[in-house]
Amino acid sequence: MTKLRGAFTALITPMGESGEVDYEGFRRLIEFQISEGIDGIVPLGTTGETPTLDEDEEEKLIGVAIETVKGRVPVIVGTGSNDTKHMVMYTERAKRLGADAAMVVTPYYNKPNDDGLFRHFEAAAATGIPVLVYNIASRTGRNIQTPLLEKISRIPGIIGVKEASGDIGQMGDVIREIAIPRTAEGRDFCVLSGDDALALPLAALGGDGVISVIANVVPAKVKALASAFLSGDFAGARQIHFELLPFVKAAFIETNPIPVKQAVSWLGLPAGPVRLPLGKLSAASEAALKKAMVDLGLLT
Repeated sequence: MTKLRGAFTALITPMGESGEVDYEGFRRLIEFQISEGIDGIVPLGTTGETPTLDEDEEEKLIGVAIETVKGRVPVIVGTGSNDTKHMVMYTERAKRLGADAAMVVTPYYNKPNDDGLFRHFEAAAATGIPVLVYNIASRTGRNIQTPLLEKISRIPGIIGVKEASGDIGQMGDVIREIAIPRTAEGRDFCVLSGDDALALPLAALGGDGVISVIANVVPAKVKALASAFLSGDFAGARQIHFELLPFVKAAFIETNPIPVKQAVSWLGLPAGPVRLPLGKLSAASEAALKKAMVDLGLLT
């Protein structure tokens, strides 16, 4: 597949007030994203509350995404699990349903050693769908160190990494030690930020874009940010970055996706409540989020 570059949205999963998945609302959100110029969508990630979805709901959501997108942008489906057997099953399902790529998060809770991690991603790639590694130690308890990621990057079918380690030094090492050498070998390896606040710093080091949470609310702005830094317009990118930064901070004032679902609902788009064990946004956090949206011109 073509190298992943640009702005991709980590989609929320809209739900009704009684907690049922709103599939038509999901379709509407996808159309909103595409109409705003987003470069791709990422359903069934952390932002989509995937740990609380059952397998039937997941399969229906993938089906709606593929059917709605109709090939207009890449669909990258989250297929991670802390059990390799289930991860392979979810990755094969994404392939069968027509996803363009699978995003496989580092196994969580188990804290696998290097051999286990390598074999886990080897099993993912063996399914035959392009695989994006997702490194987010704050969620999984296990960071993928650059030497191990370099080894994983050599597995055929591994196309890149969603870097959410929070360590800009590590991200620079990944670009210098993996992405640049892979390009010299004639093989693309994309490095996408998994953190909205670090999208621009990562791009300055040679990163390829962002898988964004705030793009659920401001997809055109995130697209403009990515277009600016990928074209080398870092002055323009800085302007957009600083414009968005207060909202980025507010969007993570509590556990994702609690704030962003509230923000989406204030725009009049399908969102609904989060599922337990996530709870309602506190009054103080709600006020801070609303202020950030007013300041950005999203609310009055």
